[in-house]
Amino acid sequence: MSWRSYILPSRSEGMASGLPIDPYRVREDFPIFKQDKGLVYLDSTATSQKPLQVLEAVKQFYAKQNANVHRGVYGLSVEATEEYEKARRKVAELINARSPREIVFVRNTTEALNLVAYSLGLNRVRADGKVVLTVMEHHSNIVPWQIVSKHRGFRVDYVPITSDGYLDMSAVEEKLSGSDVFSFVHASNVLGTINDAKYLTRKAHEHGALAVVDAAQSVPHMPVDVQDIGCDFMAFSGHKMLGPTGIGVLYGRRELLEEMEPFMGGGEMIKEVYLDRSEWNEVPWKFEAGTPNIAGAVGLGAAVDYLKKIGLDKVRDYEHILTSKALEALSELKHVKIYGPENPRHRCGLVAFNLGDIHPHDLASYLDGFKICVRAGHHCAMPTHTWLGLTATTRASFYIYNIPDEVEVLVDALKKAAVFFKLS
Repeated sequence: MSWRSYILPSRSEGMASGLPIDPYRVREDFPIFKQDKGLVYLDSTATSQKPLQVLEAVKQFYAKQNANVHRGVYGLSVEATEEYEKARRKVAELINARSPREIVFVRNTTEALNLVAYSLGLNRVRADGKVVLTVMEHHSNIVPWQIVSKHRGFRVDYVPITSDGYLDMSAVEEKLSGSDVFSFVHASNVLGTINDAKYLTRKAHEHGALAVVDAAQSVPHMPVDVQDIGCDFMAFSGHKMLGPTGIGVLYGRRELLEEMEPFMGGGEMIKEVYLDRSEWNEVPWKFEAGTPNIAGAVGLGAAVDYLKKIGLDKVRDYEHILTSKALEALSELKHVKIYGPENPRHRCGLVAFNLGDIHPHDLASYLDGFKICVRAGHHCAMPTHTWLGLTATTRASFYIYNIPDEVEVLVDALKKAAVFFKLS
């Protein structure tokens, strides 16, 4: 059967009564769903779609405000600088940072975590010290620490995972003993597990370690308060929260940012340069070398406005409904194996699974024939998959523009896939 048989109901055909948000109304803001009414986009964990409000903000900046920031005294440059810094203030408010100067704009979560790994790893972590991660980390929170450890000699250790997809909390104390940094994921992009970032931060501090939180899968989907969590650093990406690609955020406690050496050198991040030395700019600008992604920051600011208008508490509640529905429906399929916590309240809005012995790449290609977009592979988390005893999984993830009917569309297509691939 062609994907064209799966045209989704319009708002007039089925209102989302009783839901925390009205996804039919939300979808009207996303041009991609108007362009293709048959599209079932279930890969927001990788990147989210963009609403008109974000697209228009980027367009308006380039059309009416385009100039470099912080460098010109003419009016247009001053206006561009204000728009750029306004976005920083919006992000700071979103996560309840004490000051916008605790917000560093980077390209993505990966760059933010690299910045922390290099700046801390080369100067703060003892040569005979230890950095603690977890087995459920994305590669961007493993590889940088491995690289820096080769230069400095410190150890990299890992908190293991339990059989039901949670961090092994019984091992946390032992692993943190003698550590300098504990860098951990807030919500796993494979298992969906939401870790207790506040508790883990407290444990890190009890052992004298700094706490770094990879919040790429949490900030876009739920209320996150860095002061309540108490973490020292937090990283997340704009493109996963309705914003443009190429813009990300590193939150850092100001006193720590001031102590740290810059990650990159060049223009903007300096105060004075001499032939034999340089003096750094103030934070956060000493970490923003070169011309930044100004339009990306403006677009991210618009995305923050959009999410705040909906309410991240409602985003979280709605994704819980979708995830619960998906877990229940997929668990009823004969050949499906689901990975991660069974309790949907302990998950972010994603479900990783396999269908029999069908390779996830083959399954994803088959589903694409129905215009269902899912992720297939190791999702940049090979150690997690090694722990699962797998090379790959299929992942469906949800956001504010997904509707409950799309879960049924996915399940129906999986049933057809089982027949097509002749699963017994």
